Amino acid sequence: MAMLTVRNLPDDVHRALRVRAAQHGRSTEAEVREILERAVKPEQRLKMGDALAAVGQRIGLSNEDVEKIMALRDTRSTEPIKFE
Repeated sequence: MAMLTVRNLPDDVHRALRVRAAQHGRSTEAEVREILERAVKPEQRLKMGDALAAVGQRIGLSNEDVEKIMALRDTRSTEPIKFE
């Protein structure tokens, strides 16, 4: 497990963390871990497919529109760039 040191934490913030930890029945360190985890790994993670489908619905994109877009795609294979 990785370790993290937070320097120059204001006293009032540290005090608030201790109070919050006590309210949740855990140590200050455990409370900070919980806060950080919730901040970077929200319970409702955004799924790209769902987000794209929602955008399509919001702008009124139909299956016919998607078929037209797919027909315009360039399906030729490409050659990688050569740096010689």
